[in-house]
Amino acid sequence: MKKVTENGIWEAYAEANYGDMYKFRFFSGDKTIDKADPYAFYCERPPGTASIIYDIDNYQWGDEGWMAYRAGYMNRQNYFSRPLNIYELHAESWRRHVDGSYYSYRELADELIPYVKQMGYTHVELLPIMEYPYSPSWGYQICGYFAPTSRFGTPRDFMEFVDLMHQAGVGVILDWVPAHFPKDAHGLFEFDGQPLYEYPDAKREHNGWGTRQFDVSRPEVESFLISNAVFWASKYHIDGLRVDAVASMLYLDYDRGPGEWTPNIYGDNRCLEAITFFKKLNGHMAGQFPDLLMIAEESSAWPYVTGFDNGGLGFSLKWNMGWMHDSLGYIGIDPYFRKYHHNKLTFALTYAFSEKFLLPVSHDEVVHGKKSLLDRMWGDYDQKFATARAFAVYMMTHPGKKLTFMGNEIGQFREWDYTREIEWFLLDYESHARYQLFHAELNHFYLEHPELWENDDSWEGFRWIDPDNSDESIYSYRRTDKNGRELVVILNFTPVLRRDFMLGVPQKRPYFELMSSDDTKYGGTGILNEGRLMPEEPGMHGLPFRISLTLPPLSAVILSADYPMECESGEKKAQKTKKRTVITPLKLRFEDD
Repeated sequence: MKKVTENGIWEAYAEANYGDMYKFRFFSGDKTIDKADPYAFYCERPPGTASIIYDIDNYQWGDEGWMAYRAGYMNRQNYFSRPLNIYELHAESWRRHVDGSYYSYRELADELIPYVKQMGYTHVELLPIMEYPYSPSWGYQICGYFAPTSRFGTPRDFMEFVDLMHQAGVGVILDWVPAHFPKDAHGLFEFDGQPLYEYPDAKREHNGWGTRQFDVSRPEVESFLISNAVFWASKYHIDGLRVDAVASMLYLDYDRGPGEWTPNIYGDNRCLEAITFFKKLNGHMAGQFPDLLMIAEESSAWPYVTGFDNGGLGFSLKWNMGWMHDSLGYIGIDPYFRKYHHNKLTFALTYAFSEKFLLPVSHDEVVHGKKSLLDRMWGDYDQKFATARAFAVYMMTHPGKKLTFMGNEIGQFREWDYTREIEWFLLDYESHARYQLFHAELNHFYLEHPELWENDDSWEGFRWIDPDNSDESIYSYRRTDKNGRELVVILNFTPVLRRDFMLGVPQKRPYFELMSSDDTKYGGTGILNEGRLMPEEPGMHGLPFRISLTLPPLSAVILSADYPMECESGEKKAQKTKKRTVITPLKLRFEDD
């Protein structure tokens, strides 16, 4: 190698061709170290670890329409007033061939696109797709930051995957891991025989994960990571990065006990270089890609994670982990005792507009003994489905954007297993097929009603009707769009039928039930509010009028006076529900009820 600068930059040249496999060899004392190229565009398929020379510059993109749409409607000025409903998936285990082998990028696109469109999701989010050596890490221990994993094909194949998703109108978000990296011998770990990408002192170790922490105080490391974020946005047209484990970088004492960390110059536990890194990262991305989402998985109460005001970190969205923990805790409680935990579903509204939040029910909530989402519900078989439907309506009508993990929408009973595909066979059972139909129609209801997403960032879009009915475990509120149209949402989280339930409403016009989680086509008992619900005086709940309605057990009901419709006869209703829609990963079909 030839030394080219006094501050330690060296270079060398070698003849090579596209397709050649290579590594860098270091001689450090009496050790010989072979390393994969940290900037390689393509890697040998695991368990191989070599880098491969690959041309990524000649792909012909066909997503001009999507990119123009994204620039107009998903930029930082208006993205939060748009619908955002993310389907989180693990490419190794969403679908597999009968022999257990992986789907290719093209096969994933061919099946994922119609499924996501039918189900009503706006984006997919892939668990880390950058090259990783160890499948049990789910991709979160990365060695090839600039290479899409070769498990499913080439870099060109992954470009085609993103291109096809965009042409179908589906955004693609990638999980991205700037916090830590594994100790695999061919990776970034002690790259030249000593700490290079990691901290040189005790901060280098992530003891809980058995990994090394990036030293973002070094300009070279900061450049490596920010350049990598730019790379995925520019070369692969990625629509967003979900930044993993932000809290682990922000706090010096994260996962460390007394005596295991050193305070900063101000005597507290903030990691100053990580703060600087995030501000620089998000500032650069906002300037170069103003229509790209930067999403923080930040699990603490760190202030001003989203936006740049008040010294903020500059993220577009923050996962609302508090909402997730409280609401999932609530739905596992015996309904008899839920009245003592009523604030678990109201507390999130005390801070819901302090950040731009995304509501996650992610992969982390269906593993490690936590049970699947459906199995976390209280009750017997039918009650679990009923509670899960009511919870889904609560989530979709709560302020904030949405994310759910694959399998949640079909009612998977087992915890997620990364070694095999999710339990698609469950759709042969009527309860699961109807539950999947419910999620599809709820997702499309969300997309079709701006009341649920236009005013997600202020009290202009959300108003309680009655947040205090703890004795009956009933919650009621209104969601409002920018034109003043409203939806009324009522949640009944007890297995008790409530007839002649009185509810305050703001308008004198008749109300109609737009959706009920208890509809028989979703697997419910079919207790519906048919026809007109006529407001009367006096009002209640601080509103000028009231209506009387029926609340089925463990249900959610959505009403509106802003979508006038004629009352349908029971006979017409029966004709309408004679067929049910069943959605599979492959196609949409209709079957007799």
